[in-house]
Amino acid sequence: MQNFVAIDFETANRCASSVCAVGIVVVKNGAIIDTFYSLIRPYPHYYADVCLAVHGLPPHEMDAAPQFPEVWVNAEQKIQAYYPYIRDGEVPLVAHNSPFDEHCLRAAHAAYGIYYPAYEFKDTLRRSRKIWPQGRHNLEVIAAYCGYDLCNHHHALADAEACAVIAMQIL
Repeated sequence: MQNFVAIDFETANRCASSVCAVGIVVVKNGAIIDTFYSLIRPYPHYYADVCLAVHGLPPHEMDAAPQFPEVWVNAEQKIQAYYPYIRDGEVPLVAHNSPFDEHCLRAAHAAYGIYYPAYEFKDTLRRSRKIWPQGRHNLEVIAAYCGYDLCNHHHALADAEACAVIAMQIL
């Protein structure tokens, strides 16, 4: 796969709409050409210890961050600089365990009453299970299989970069 956008969300609590960080990696002609990262003030605005323990983002930084609509406008502008018709399925969004990230994106759009375009999603987790049917398939393991050292796991941009490297090799 040569052209796509890798995406990863982190959440502040167990609500899918509580996205608190997004990482985006733009891949064109088989090369990473741009990235985008932002913290997001979550909605609903509360923090679950279990989520904070996973990503380690400090609540005071997320409290000061912009809300999802502002972040998503900026993210889409970054993507559309390379893929003007991303909303029309020009290229897919790729995630490791894409049902989670797609659910978060849909839920955040719904929470703010934003129109949700027909983004196409591809899943590196599902594909990795077909290629390597045995063993673990978490992002760190599959990234290592693909020669990528994911040293900052659960940072949204680092996870999106790992996903991009995986996608270029196995999708």
